[in-house]
Amino acid sequence: MEKRLPAATSPAADPEQRLDRSKRLVEIARGAANAVREPLLSAFRSDMVVDYKRDLHDVVTIHDKRAEVTIRDFIFAHEPNSSMLGEEGGQVGDGDIQWYVDPIDGTSNFARGLAFWCVSIAAVERGGVVAGVVYDPVADLMFSADLEQAYLNGASISSQAVEEENRATLITGYPVSRDFRLDGREMALANLGEFVETFSTLRRPGSAALSIAHVAAGWADAATGFGVNSWDVAAATLILKNAGGRYEPLTLGKVPADAPDFMCPGYIATGAGANYPTLRRVARAISEKRIAAAAN
Repeated sequence: MEKRLPAATSPAADPEQRLDRSKRLVEIARGAANAVREPLLSAFRSDMVVDYKRDLHDVVTIHDKRAEVTIRDFIFAHEPNSSMLGEEGGQVGDGDIQWYVDPIDGTSNFARGLAFWCVSIAAVERGGVVAGVVYDPVADLMFSADLEQAYLNGASISSQAVEEENRATLITGYPVSRDFRLDGREMALANLGEFVETFSTLRRPGSAALSIAHVAAGWADAATGFGVNSWDVAAATLILKNAGGRYEPLTLGKVPADAPDFMCPGYIATGAGANYPTLRRVARAISEKRIAAAAN
């Protein structure tokens, strides 16, 4: 279960102090991500045991669990005033800085040898993301963001999307079997059909964090999803926004309307310059339908 954000227990620092603190937390997150690079690369495309959580679509390996422990220990050693919500281990610690960690976002890809997975680490203070890292160990791409800028391997990045959706590339995992249950199979496939017919290219690579980071880098124009968790997207939201992109959260009837965007289970992520009315209409309709269903 996801932890509700705690009330702020310390006074807000001035902007310069907050930025310095943000940069320090980014360095901790980068260090934690680098700490699991070699073990994960050694395990990738090796024989491994695959387990399942909620169903056969929800894969987990021992490497997810080990990586999360390594990340947790690194963070707590470098910032004792921390607490952490990890995908595998749940909530630990009681510090003021709340970390959200997905040790392998895209575990199904990792387990099968597909090179589209990442490590996602975010730090939250006073209800907002103040530092984020999305690390692709295979390509050695370190996306990160502090309160000021977004970076790729230390260099500033700016998102850039084509203006028209019929020329754009959309990344989405929708629909999966869960979406069939929630939206109805016929409606879900009709929604997918609109995406396929409207966009120049549609891709389903299988990692929300890395997909959003690709939008931030200008390598894809948009991404959307309807079943993410805070640990999947918290870091990527800051990276995208600071790269000049736009992140629209969708509550799907699962969280309050005023919930922080990274706590929302749905999203529309677009690069700078994008104007995609079909994407907005379909994604918002999915959210509104689920909100209505949750209210009944």
